[in-house]
Amino acid sequence: MYVNMKKEFLGDIENTKDILIPKDPLERVIGHQDIIEFVKIAAKQRRNLLLVGPPGIGKSLIAQAISVHLHEPHEEITVVHNPERPERPFVEVKNKKEMESEKKDLQRAEGDIVNPQDVPEMVAERLGFRCANCNSYNNAYQSICPQCGADKYSHINARRKHLGDLLGMFEMNSTPVNVPQERVTTTRMKNGREEVVIYERVDGDKIKILDQSALEKRRELVEEKPKNIIIPLKRKIFIQATGASETELLGDVRHDPYGGHPDLGTQPYERVIPGAVHEAHEGVLFIDEIVHIAPLQRYILSAMQDKVFPIVGRNPQSAGSSVKVEDVPCDFIFVAACNIRDVRFMLPPLRSRIQGEGYEILMRTTMPDNPENQAKMAQFVAQEIEIDGKIPHATRKSVELLLDEARNRARSIDDKRDSFTLRLRDLGGVVRMAGDLAVTDGSEFIEEKHMSFAIKRAISIEDQILDRYHSFEKAALKDLSSSQQMVSGKRNHPNENVDRSYL
Repeated sequence: MYVNMKKEFLGDIENTKDILIPKDPLERVIGHQDIIEFVKIAAKQRRNLLLVGPPGIGKSLIAQAISVHLHEPHEEITVVHNPERPERPFVEVKNKKEMESEKKDLQRAEGDIVNPQDVPEMVAERLGFRCANCNSYNNAYQSICPQCGADKYSHINARRKHLGDLLGMFEMNSTPVNVPQERVTTTRMKNGREEVVIYERVDGDKIKILDQSALEKRRELVEEKPKNIIIPLKRKIFIQATGASETELLGDVRHDPYGGHPDLGTQPYERVIPGAVHEAHEGVLFIDEIVHIAPLQRYILSAMQDKVFPIVGRNPQSAGSSVKVEDVPCDFIFVAACNIRDVRFMLPPLRSRIQGEGYEILMRTTMPDNPENQAKMAQFVAQEIEIDGKIPHATRKSVELLLDEARNRARSIDDKRDSFTLRLRDLGGVVRMAGDLAVTDGSEFIEEKHMSFAIKRAISIEDQILDRYHSFEKAALKDLSSSQQMVSGKRNHPNENVDRSYL
């Protein structure tokens, strides 16, 4: 029986294996309940977010959790060939209802599948399912009727003059046959009009009927303009574009060494590549460390304002540079994240757009030390173990040791007493190190000794330097080679006091 840590406490478990992991990603976010309420509103109302805070406190997890609360995409985006101006392909947007209608049309074009008894007797005989002598139905590939022993094909030739092929040319050949036909073309009256209908043998014991509407639909499909689906209906709706290049973010048109020649090359519509702004259509576009792509912020602003963004060839030396696809949809929820010191480097109009159509949120770095939050920290440990998938669960005593470390870090880093740190990514590293030690020992659980050792060793390189050298200056000096120390004047040459008067 799993324990729900939203209702129970740390003392109610023996180990993290007992803990129920919430299915909703938002419920897996630890220590930001007030923020989660805004996030739920943002998902429902499609609002933009700016999350500000240090690394490792859950910004990415919150952004990804928003997508879980969105509806599935209902639009597919296609680039269609423009025969008059190939370098200016069209954009076609189809919603789910239109696509379902097209699917039904395609099914109609594929015809209806029926039993041999459901078609005219003459057709069933020509396809080999019916014996004209005793009127019984049997396997099409049995030339001798198993019921009466007659040759099933002996009476076919007399009736072949009544049937035509797909082009309307009537079959007049009276040569006896000993194999059934694969297809029979004839006519029938429907709503007072005569129409062509084709019967085909399929799957050995079934017949496909292609009537006039199915044949016309097939012709339409054949004549349909070539197209390239760049944003399919079934797709991810959380797109992370952290550190993306201009091409990755905005799309591009691939180079063709033949310049799109109709006979040798690849047509422009086939070379169009969507960017992250397009792939996030109807979903979430998340960019962490937003200031690192400062030159591209204005493009994101334009896409947010217009909800469409063109795809163009971005390499002036490429054959794709002359290709442009206008008005490609990109209606997304934008979630940006950065550290406190970087807020001032964000493009002011972009921040204004977020403020006007969303929320700016300063993330917490600590949470109060109380029984409810102790249970949440235990849930965090269970979640990290499940995500890792390679380490065992932890005993309650080992979790309590991690909670002590979370208290120490809240006090030493954020000067908060009676609190837990929310810089959980670093604590996740402690859990993994302890888990690796347990695996090495062959232990069923992460025990106190494993967690205690990991807490002492899983410290940042800065803390390791200070512990060993007591200052960064001393560490930097020790890090120099002998020649570097002499060049910098930090070390005397071993022979510099030698008498060289004889030289």
